[in-house]
Amino acid sequence: MSYDDDPPGPADAIDDERLRLIFTCCHPALAMETRVALTLRMVAGLTVPEIARAFLVQESAMGRRITRAKDKIKTARIPYRVPPAEELPGRVSGVLAVLFLVFNEGYLATGPGTDPVRHDLTAEAIRLTRLIRALMPEDGEVAGLLALMLLTEARRTARVSGGELVPLGEQDRGAWDAALIAEGHRLVRERLASGQAPGRYQILAAINAVHTSARDVRCTDWSQVVALYDQLLRLDPSPIVALNRAIAVAELDGPEVALAVVDRLGGKLAGYHAYHATRADLLRRLGRSHESRAAYDEAIELAGNTAETAYLTRRRDQLG
Repeated sequence: MSYDDDPPGPADAIDDERLRLIFTCCHPALAMETRVALTLRMVAGLTVPEIARAFLVQESAMGRRITRAKDKIKTARIPYRVPPAEELPGRVSGVLAVLFLVFNEGYLATGPGTDPVRHDLTAEAIRLTRLIRALMPEDGEVAGLLALMLLTEARRTARVSGGELVPLGEQDRGAWDAALIAEGHRLVRERLASGQAPGRYQILAAINAVHTSARDVRCTDWSQVVALYDQLLRLDPSPIVALNRAIAVAELDGPEVALAVVDRLGGKLAGYHAYHATRADLLRRLGRSHESRAAYDEAIELAGNTAETAYLTRRRDQLG
């Protein structure tokens, strides 16, 4: 019998089958988008159509990407294990991207016949992120993603009522989970106190901290939200971040200013239901009912979540 004189490292302390599979799929030999797509399929059990919607690509293209990734793992003989501590930083960004998308699919499920909010996915994403935080307690983005998930999960029971999505501004804040909010706020404060420049997940967590700090939607510090989105855009100048920033701008500077920003994003987000839903709401607030109805129709056609479709349909039918 042989003995290993070296004490077990932090990676050995966590024996989790699913976490090992995630790290296998997130090997740096695979392109980042391929790592994420493969893990969503193999670990989270998402369907190819669900993953394709998350990436805003065609199902056939996503299917081919996943097949190629499986083949590469076989030919490269990528090991099935949580990597040693020195390899974790090179893998963790892909792992966090996967867990974020798994959580998002649970938060706003798109599969036909599924519940509009899938607690099984959000809970598993949080569990795995906690495990990674135990592996990498000093990593700011791991802490940021965990805080973001907790602050979002805290609102879960208030998000759907009568089979219909309830927007943030209309939710019963008394139904939010105070313990999850307190834990999320603590993580955000810890990262702010570190003095280190925040990454994407830390900024998103800070935005959620602003929302969950307000006792009422009217108390929301929208200037702080816009400032945080400005910071996020410098790190991630994506059209989806720009769209979310415009939603906050509408509260700060009015719907007309926000609509001008949103309309410039149409070429990149024409297939994204939230783009049309945002336009519909801004046009409604400006009294442009005919255009708003057309935008709601586009959003309803593209939305995959049953509760969101019900909400958008009701809003459209309320138009004069």
